[in-house]
Amino acid sequence: MSETVNTLEIAENASRHPASPEFLKLFYPFHYVVGEAMEKSLQGPTLSHHEAVILWMIHSEGPDRKSLPRKEIERLICSWYELGSPAVTKVLKRMATREKPLITILSSADSGREKTVFLTDEGEREVALMMERATHTIDQIIEGWGDKEIKAGLRFLAKVVERVEQFDSGAAV
Repeated sequence: MSETVNTLEIAENASRHPASPEFLKLFYPFHYVVGEAMEKSLQGPTLSHHEAVILWMIHSEGPDRKSLPRKEIERLICSWYELGSPAVTKVLKRMATREKPLITILSSADSGREKTVFLTDEGEREVALMMERATHTIDQIIEGWGDKEIKAGLRFLAKVVERVEQFDSGAAV
């Protein structure tokens, strides 16, 4: 039996919460408008879109926030964007060969074929700048909000992330 759920079944059997359509109306502006504003702030004036994504990925997903296996970078970025392995290689090479390289790519101790991508000191500085720019953008978004509004918004977004991660992991919700 296929794990794909028939959308007609969902429509017929779902008990919708009355607020669900309102959440859906916010999907486009939140995902694209807010997401794009955050991506642009992370990117800043010198990084390409994919360079910013890779740096942020290493910072967010790396066990030490400074490195990530190349395979994992490729898996994540290819699942989010329509990029193939050659395009990922091209971006990583560009990042490693800049006048001030952002990353270093080293062979894994376990296997010469496996590579690990490490942030250079310049890469770490760029991540710090990315965080400053994004924090500034967020400050502009929440300007004038009260502490209760901010805390409620943070709790809500944390719950959304937690729930989506449960879906992605296959855990029962």
